[in-house]
Amino acid sequence: MMTMEASGLTDVGRRRSNNEDAFAIRPELRLYVVADGMGGHSSGEVAAQMAVNQLVAFFEIQDLSEEATWPYPSYDDSLSFEGNKLRTAIALANEQIQNYSLEHPESRGMGTTVVAALVVGDKLIIGHVGDSRAYLYSGNQLSVLTMDHSWVSEQVRLGFLTEEEAAHHPFRNVITKALGTRDQAQADVLEMDVAVGDRVLLCSDGLNSMAAEEDIARTLARRESLEATCHSLVELANQKGGEDNVTVILLERQA
Repeated sequence: MMTMEASGLTDVGRRRSNNEDAFAIRPELRLYVVADGMGGHSSGEVAAQMAVNQLVAFFEIQDLSEEATWPYPSYDDSLSFEGNKLRTAIALANEQIQNYSLEHPESRGMGTTVVAALVVGDKLIIGHVGDSRAYLYSGNQLSVLTMDHSWVSEQVRLGFLTEEEAAHHPFRNVITKALGTRDQAQADVLEMDVAVGDRVLLCSDGLNSMAAEEDIARTLARRESLEATCHSLVELANQKGGEDNVTVILLERQA
């Protein structure tokens, strides 16, 4: 079973008056979560915190076995039991946020993105909805592990926009999937191996919307401590404009 060290940091940024991001580092559950809320009347921060709390609460359930009744019928045989657990936890968070918005009309339209990492044995499982991201830094190379659920990302994948055009497009903040905004918001789930010394970065888009990937890679290449690197990444986003809240969790495999 691999050992992961982790550090995290959130910051309001330079332009916002409140922080609608939330995160959790729960090494005893081997669970790490970043959420980026959206919606007026402080509803974004409520949605983000609800998502984080729901994922943590789900993985605190000790007796959920493979024989247990599955909360959703769409068990994915291509994923491990733990991968299905992560997808279900995210689906339950979506349901909870929707129910809250129905009971609180002033919060109608609230939602949140989420990206989560779950360590299981020698595997790392990544689940996400929206445009919060997971990156892998391995062998001095930075790669994106997640695919944004956003309008511009879909246009890039279809060949209608270049990456550079997408970065400055007026619709770059339009999210096509988020928790709380539709009946089903099925998470994309990735199961992967991580080598000793590899670092995995979870972040809200307040980082990657401000800083280019080469700048993020350059920051990670300095190999500062996890805590110092988190501070450096937040400072990088703020130096580049800090137009949004920014939250980062950095994981490193020790053994």
